[in-house]
Amino acid sequence: MPIIRKLQRRKHSLGGKSGKTPTLPPSRTDAPALSNDQSLQARLEWMKQVLKDSSDIIYREFTISSGQSCALVYVRGMIAQETVQQFIVRSLQRESALLQEKNIYQFLFEDKALSVSTATVIDDLNQAIQAILNAEALLMIDGDKRMLTFSISDYPTRGIDEAPNESVIRGSREAFIEDLEKNLTMIRRRIKSPHLKTPTVNKGRETRTSIVLAYVENVCKPELVKEVQRRLSYIDMDGILGSAYVEEIIEDNPYTPFPQLQYTERPDVVAAAVLEGRIAIIVDGSPIALLAPVTLPMLLQSAEDYYQRYIAANWIRWIRYFFVFASLTLPSIYIAVTTFHPGMIPSQLLITIAASREIVPFPALWEAFAMELAFEALREASIRIPKSIGQAVSIIGALIIGTAAVQAGIVSAAMVIIVSLTGIASFIIPHFDLGLAFRLLRFPIMILASMFGLYGVTCGLILIYIHLVNLRSFGIPYMSPIAPLMGKDLGDTFLRAPWWKMKNRPALLSNNENRQNSNPRGWVKEKGDFE
Repeated sequence: MPIIRKLQRRKHSLGGKSGKTPTLPPSRTDAPALSNDQSLQARLEWMKQVLKDSSDIIYREFTISSGQSCALVYVRGMIAQETVQQFIVRSLQRESALLQEKNIYQFLFEDKALSVSTATVIDDLNQAIQAILNAEALLMIDGDKRMLTFSISDYPTRGIDEAPNESVIRGSREAFIEDLEKNLTMIRRRIKSPHLKTPTVNKGRETRTSIVLAYVENVCKPELVKEVQRRLSYIDMDGILGSAYVEEIIEDNPYTPFPQLQYTERPDVVAAAVLEGRIAIIVDGSPIALLAPVTLPMLLQSAEDYYQRYIAANWIRWIRYFFVFASLTLPSIYIAVTTFHPGMIPSQLLITIAASREIVPFPALWEAFAMELAFEALREASIRIPKSIGQAVSIIGALIIGTAAVQAGIVSAAMVIIVSLTGIASFIIPHFDLGLAFRLLRFPIMILASMFGLYGVTCGLILIYIHLVNLRSFGIPYMSPIAPLMGKDLGDTFLRAPWWKMKNRPALLSNNENRQNSNPRGWVKEKGDFE
């Protein structure tokens, strides 16, 4: 079965019939024309016209002892100005004796005598403009079209902190931040292998955002890498400000509530994913990395599953599966049973439910809808308001609204319990987008339950399953290894096998299935144990 299925796409206006990778138009179409004059002043005037009305662009002109004029151009606040002064300007002035004997061009471009290691020679002014905007310092010399760029960026970034949305007990405390280089460093620190590849593409006409693909070359399938690169090549928009922009463009089916890429803010999760043969998509300026492809069982797994002992991890995973099912169907089952199948309820419980519903003027469906919408409003309010009062508002609001609604006879006490359990169950889902998908699908299933009882609930679940079976994530079946059934990969689906049993990587993802030694617990057979 091929890893990447052929997708029929509309012909891109830039790609044409030849299938060539579309190219981005130049970011500035109104830039003034540059004459053949290579003098420093002519180039500076051109840059000032291109970057006009930019008060944070610094043009620093100075003359060295040989009498030649030089200029440094950089963005204020994005460059280490002490480094500029100490290792560039003063280095040129300090080597005055050497400059009298040597040509400045040989001194700079051949001898590379400046005390800044990250220097690059360029000769294109458009490339120079982009380098300045990428937080690099540009050095120009009068009479030579060659220029030097220095990577000495120094702009404020958020410190590395604990992942706020994916907390664990025994795992790493590091989380991605908005700085691309530091994010790549955290991954490289975990995978010290020359096979880890990190090619970069720039997207966005105005933002020119860097997007990095991280994968292990001898594990990831080449067809998957080409498919991801092909989809990224079709991105042609004015700006990419986060990984969600990329996710919506490259996913297989944009008309499904289920996420087809996994997002994470943990570098250890990214490292584990690329070691399985998946690709990480890291966007500059975003603390969230995307992982492709992804399956439904992967979205129901937590990083904590792999840091706990496998017995405890399996117990937690089974609880999670149970409450995932409850978050989707619990209100619907209550509506169906109380409306169409009261004989399924024990007599004492049926009498209690009937007594609580005696004064309620609305059918069970309207009760459930009202309480679910109120719970969703409280959930959203607790996220948007300041954290210092968010938790208090959500708890107090739920208690007050629930108690007042029951006392007023608007809803029954049993319905408040059902909706509360459903809300708690939805918090157990590790992936927020997957939990949101189940929350959205809960409402149509409730309507089916109010119309057809448990038959409607069953039909709704069958339709959802058919939809999931037909979903793909970069050509990988969304329900694998359940559908299609792959017995070898079930060891990390409903159960988490011990590490010494998981000898192979997932077959559909990896180009190299061997994960570890065929006998990782071979030490048991050797003598020398303490007695």
